[in-house]
Amino acid sequence: MPRYTAPTQDVQFLLHEVLKIADRDIPGYSELDSEFTSAVLEEAGKIASQVLQPLNSVGDQGGCKYENGVVTTPTGFKDAFEQMKDGGWPGLDMPEEFGGQNMPYLMGTAVGEFFSAANQAFTMYQGLTHGAASAILAHGTDAQKATYLPNMVSCAWTGTMNLTEPHCGTDLGLMRTKAEPQEDGSYKITGQKIFISAGDHDLADNVIHLVLAKIPGGPEGIKGVSLFIVPKIMVDEDGALGTRNAVSVGKIEEKMGIHGNSTCVMNYDGATGYLLGQQHKGMRAMFTMMNEARLGVAMQGLAQAEAAYQNAVDYAKDRLQGRDVTGVKNPDGPADPLIVHPDIRRNLMAQKSFTEGARAFMLWGALLIDQSHRSNDAEAEGLISLLTPILKGFLTDKGYDMTVQAQQIYGGHGYIEEWGMSQFTRDARITMIYEGANGVQALDLVGRKLAQDGGKHVMGFFELVKSFCNEAGEISEGFKTQFIDPLKAASKDLQAAGMYFMQNGMKNPNHALAGSYDFMHLFGHVCLGLMWADIAKASQKALDSGTGDAAFYETKLATARYYMSRELPATALHLARIQSGADPVMALDPDAF
Repeated sequence: MPRYTAPTQDVQFLLHEVLKIADRDIPGYSELDSEFTSAVLEEAGKIASQVLQPLNSVGDQGGCKYENGVVTTPTGFKDAFEQMKDGGWPGLDMPEEFGGQNMPYLMGTAVGEFFSAANQAFTMYQGLTHGAASAILAHGTDAQKATYLPNMVSCAWTGTMNLTEPHCGTDLGLMRTKAEPQEDGSYKITGQKIFISAGDHDLADNVIHLVLAKIPGGPEGIKGVSLFIVPKIMVDEDGALGTRNAVSVGKIEEKMGIHGNSTCVMNYDGATGYLLGQQHKGMRAMFTMMNEARLGVAMQGLAQAEAAYQNAVDYAKDRLQGRDVTGVKNPDGPADPLIVHPDIRRNLMAQKSFTEGARAFMLWGALLIDQSHRSNDAEAEGLISLLTPILKGFLTDKGYDMTVQAQQIYGGHGYIEEWGMSQFTRDARITMIYEGANGVQALDLVGRKLAQDGGKHVMGFFELVKSFCNEAGEISEGFKTQFIDPLKAASKDLQAAGMYFMQNGMKNPNHALAGSYDFMHLFGHVCLGLMWADIAKASQKALDSGTGDAAFYETKLATARYYMSRELPATALHLARIQSGADPVMALDPDAF
């Protein structure tokens, strides 16, 4: 049976020694001293390992049930959800006026990783609610906020996002769901939505759906889409629950993974809905939720990789197989443990360097969100906008890859359900697809984000890397050679890729689009290279100051060296692919496939 232990020490190190949150002039950060964050993380870690993780396989094997119009979640989920609500975890970073604790988004992200790693399907119920509540908070009227947010922040009511229809996924301009205006200012919503995570269940008293639909007579395509609040059960003027709305579950989807989450087909048959935000500006309001969701999905990719890695390490240390070619390491046993073999070490180092680097990247992204929202910092807003598709696409692609690598450590046992490793791979697979498939993330990055505000934000990123390299390069010649020079080389590859797009993309847009996926990964590696160089800088500083936990920091430096020498050089491969242009990709006629 798999286990999970929250990496609290690593998060503390990142918060206080790498990101140096105590030095940040961001409202709310002054309260995040080491003692306080440690208490929050330790408590979240206990819930993750003791409450959520034991239910992970239960949810996977039992799944959700839909009978006689009622959706039920797996055994134990309801009790665990009550514990989460009682602890105030769903509203950790939501405003106090609606019952939240008003902690920075950074803390919500840190504990969110623990919860997702322990039980991704379960954590999605509160995660989607958080996103829906954020959209109402940003775009709702005062009356809508008062009506829905207190119960959503506490998760007494949960929330969803309804975008996809049977005939349209990414191209939402093709949607057919209609919203007919009523004399009382409400709308009648009619249509069908599919792939609705947490669409219905028995964990909460109500489900507040955010539904994209078109008001008749509006603009064609995506410009005619509006967003509506459609409660499962109507809410009376006094806040009490009233009659059932005309929304129902068509079925629960049978999926490859996340079996513990109820992914529903939702039918709207003249259901009462209320406009959220402005008419025909639904995508603007929905993107408040989707951008948050994309960061949450990036976190899921990291989380599944971390959980899988922990178990792979356990197995590699325990499983006896073969002898070390340099000499016996377990003379009292019939064989040496797997972990003595170089190829197993390569595999584990790839996983370790990804999860720890990705965690730093994820927390940095969360810090930028706090800097943007709490300090009204336009530069931080622009930077996180640029990085969001990279976080989502790169971390989920690589996170899935790492779960496969972890599965490989087990050999044949990794393919057997009894050992539980396949669940990490199956659950991680969806992260590459939902909230915008990763190919779409790559297109968004190259097609929109690079040129945003005249390219200001990508140039700002290059300047950030340059400044870091100039400063950290002064630490020592050895530090420069091991960490700064590889980062500079990777950054030059990224700049060369951007220059290729500028020189060739205008002539033939396919040259840019054919290289977009490689560009997303190239950019992702540079971001993790930056994170590892910063981690190495903090670790070297701790060692130079005579820390009492030298082994921790030496391990960080060794892992950083691995990433710089074995993973970061992938930027050259991605650049070569980009510079080959669109011709090799587009060479065949459709009939030749």
